[in-house]
Amino acid sequence: MSSLAERRDYRVADLSLAPFGRKEIHLAEHEMPGLRWLRKEFGPSKPLKGARISGSLHMTIQTAVLIETLVELGAEVRWASCNIFSTQDHAAAAVVVGPNGTQENPQGVPVFAWKGETLEEYWFCTEQMMTWPDGDLPNMILDDGGDATLLVHKGVEYEKAGAVPDPTSASNPELALVLGLLQRSLKTEP
Repeated sequence: MSSLAERRDYRVADLSLAPFGRKEIHLAEHEMPGLRWLRKEFGPSKPLKGARISGSLHMTIQTAVLIETLVELGAEVRWASCNIFSTQDHAAAAVVVGPNGTQENPQGVPVFAWKGETLEEYWFCTEQMMTWPDGDLPNMILDDGGDATLLVHKGVEYEKAGAVPDPTSASNPELALVLGLLQRSLKTEP
């Protein structure tokens, strides 16, 4: 399998923010003793091995600690922010680079988030978070805002119906984006 850097399987504002993000992550870890305990107690046994987690939560420094805990417990993780304004760009960059990577060779988690995304970009990021490189699907979803869950439920509903409603019939621009995303998805993955 190719590396994260070769696939460019992430989209964040600026990877050069990663060192600042890493410093902030180290500070936050000291304020999150529960996650530190989980890493120490269960990290060696990897109880989340086989978990493919798509996460849609605010991409903050504290969320970065959660993401890296999930990875340390054995999970594969992909992430997007659940809010177009809450992303801390230095946190997103640090998670992509990872604790052992560099800006030139990121070795962390695929993250699709930056502060100030448009609605189109937001739904692109949500789609990327749900799309695994090998074509498989997540087997767990962490979803704060409900948008990833909405995609799954509506995708199943429209797949069973055999068609997605025409995006031009949507009652608002965001719904039109969601319907367009699902329409494209069902064409490529019926």
